[in-house]
Amino acid sequence: MRLSVTIYALLAAFSSCSSADQVNQTSNTPTLDLSTDSAFNFQYLIALGDALTGGSDIAPVLGAAKNIQAGDMESFSSQFYKLANYTKAMAENPENAYDPVNVRDMWFSTAQYFRRADIYLHGNWSNPLIDSLWAEQTAAFDKAMAALPVPGQWVRIPAQKGNFTIEAIWYGASDSNSQQLPTLVIGNGFDAAQEDSYHYFVAAALARGWNCITYEGPGQPTVLRNQHIGFIPDWEDVVIPVVDYVLSQKSQVVDPDRLVLVGNSFGGYLAARAAAFEPRLSAVVLIDGVWDLYAGFSAQLPSDLLAIYEAGNYTTFDQEILSLRSSDQLSTNTAWGLDQGLWTFRTHSPSDFFNQTKQYRLADVAARINMPVFVGDAEFENIFPGQPQQVADAIGDNATYHMFNGTAGYHCQTGAGQEMTTTMFGWLNKTLGGV
Repeated sequence: MRLSVTIYALLAAFSSCSSADQVNQTSNTPTLDLSTDSAFNFQYLIALGDALTGGSDIAPVLGAAKNIQAGDMESFSSQFYKLANYTKAMAENPENAYDPVNVRDMWFSTAQYFRRADIYLHGNWSNPLIDSLWAEQTAAFDKAMAALPVPGQWVRIPAQKGNFTIEAIWYGASDSNSQQLPTLVIGNGFDAAQEDSYHYFVAAALARGWNCITYEGPGQPTVLRNQHIGFIPDWEDVVIPVVDYVLSQKSQVVDPDRLVLVGNSFGGYLAARAAAFEPRLSAVVLIDGVWDLYAGFSAQLPSDLLAIYEAGNYTTFDQEILSLRSSDQLSTNTAWGLDQGLWTFRTHSPSDFFNQTKQYRLADVAARINMPVFVGDAEFENIFPGQPQQVADAIGDNATYHMFNGTAGYHCQTGAGQEMTTTMFGWLNKTLGGV
């Protein structure tokens, strides 16, 4: 048997833009399906969408997709690994590296393909590919951002609370230190890397004259791998040190009156939480709004499974789900969501994972958010339907609610980055004034 889509949605609900669970499961999805496996279809949209900013090429992605067996995670990983190495070889050819555009496009694409090859590996924490593929993607990405007109710079920022270090990348919109420019502070969510943030937000921001700093905290790719720390609910402990860094170390080039926090997917919750405790922010952008993670889960659990969990029968709950996973009885969506949830929350117990999610709710802090907030919603959002509206309602007059429809209606507007960034920067221009 296979678990229903509602169980899958529960298990994978922390998805960022790079997760599979956000594909609408009905027959009226707005785009052509590229796979009979909805998880893989969504991953293809991610890779194709990054072609907009030099992070992939269309025919090679479709070529890899053609050779991937639907639902076979090993096949998915091996084909993108093959494409990554093919593209890496082209990037290393000195005849191709004659100008910065060639260099950054080939290395950005190489990094993208290594990230896609990694996405389904996290069920086995000891799999050496989890680190080796990440080392490959990091090295490729570093070569690409070194070829930007103003090269990106890695920054390590010590947390003020908690024993962790924030991993960040600074992107200057200008190599001049004579002008203060608007600046984005960008965070992802459940699984996407800050390298993904370059394609989602940074390239569009740099083209408009905005500085950017992307960051990762506990539970996110670099911090998780290097420091072995899972997600923490008090996300202000991550964002406040980043804001401190920007306003102190980059004060010559950052306009303090146009400092904007962006949260992507699960990062939409994390950013909102942080904004409640960081009054120095000028505005916040939530792509998308998340109100209460556990509420979203419980609304989708079948009543019998919910009863087992809420009765506190955690051993039975864990055994049922883990048995299905180990016997390969879960859909790709469900299996990935479970693997990723356990890995990023640093637990081997599904019930512990769900218990931890109860700490992620905005009801307790929403009234403290006192700056303008853009709250994105998606027509085909199937994990937290209605929650972006709840976020906007709780924030009140400071909130601008926007529904993305049609082909831009997938979670995080995956595959429709042009519409998403056009809308976002249009709002920022209206709210904060032009550059």
